[in-house]
Amino acid sequence: MATMRNKIPCSADRLGLLDPQMIKAVVEISAFQIGHQYLSENRVRIVEADDAQISSAVIGNSGLYEQTIRLKDGHLISKCSCTLPEEPICRHCIAVLLEYHRWSQPRQSRKTKDIPPDVKAPTQPESPSNGNGTPTMGQSSSTDVKLSEVMVFVEWLQPAIKAIEQVQSMPLPPQIAPGEVANWIQTIRNLEDRRRDSEEVQLKLESDMRDREAYVARLSQQLQASTAEAKAAQATTQALQQEVATYKVVLSKVAELSGEVSRYDGQLKSMAQDFASKGNQLDRMAGSCKQVAEALNSIAKQSAPR
Repeated sequence: MATMRNKIPCSADRLGLLDPQMIKAVVEISAFQIGHQYLSENRVRIVEADDAQISSAVIGNSGLYEQTIRLKDGHLISKCSCTLPEEPICRHCIAVLLEYHRWSQPRQSRKTKDIPPDVKAPTQPESPSNGNGTPTMGQSSSTDVKLSEVMVFVEWLQPAIKAIEQVQSMPLPPQIAPGEVANWIQTIRNLEDRRRDSEEVQLKLESDMRDREAYVARLSQQLQASTAEAKAAQATTQALQQEVATYKVVLSKVAELSGEVSRYDGQLKSMAQDFASKGNQLDRMAGSCKQVAEALNSIAKQSAPR
């Protein structure tokens, strides 16, 4: 199978650092637009990925294509099963890079958001106290709000997990102020959305795979039929070759007989000429004998007594 391979210099040390603007700046604008369209239509499936290599599949306009993208020794090395002449990378690899950038963003944001509270605490100003070390009402109210948000999150999480298990729509998120709990809820919703997108892509890939398997089965049947026809034609050809060889032998014998007949014909003509010549001689001899007989008869009549 023909594949498209490209190798271009790349200053990024991780694939996740290749954002859409960087990709758009080095590729053909038409290829970028089509790759972005594949991304928006959920045609990209990342099979395996890290910051150094991506293995993926893309449903193109003409079928399913597989890609391998690597970041090695300051170069971006891409390989796609398509044969498009797009440079420096094809539309399918562009779609994969865009999908990986989108896929890697939630992980990076979670790394910054999941900092333990005790690390953030020193940066927060201390709340005023009433002089005896007891926090004021303002500090107590802030703690109550966070605890209530956690309780709301737990109440929302239980039906959300059931909905995920039963492949149903998740319940609407609770109305809470922006913060850590809101980020947790949004992260879970994003993961569920991506899971649904991946399932849709998987269904499309499975459908395309079934179509391809059916197509391969038809081609196999046609190949078997063609092979049987070729074998039959080969057997017929061998039989015809044997007949031709037999005809050649017969023709050779006929040619020999024709030569012999020609020789016999010449001999017969020569014998006929000899016979004709001897016949003329016999005719002359017969004429001479007749004359002699007539002369003898005449002499005999003359010499007879009267």
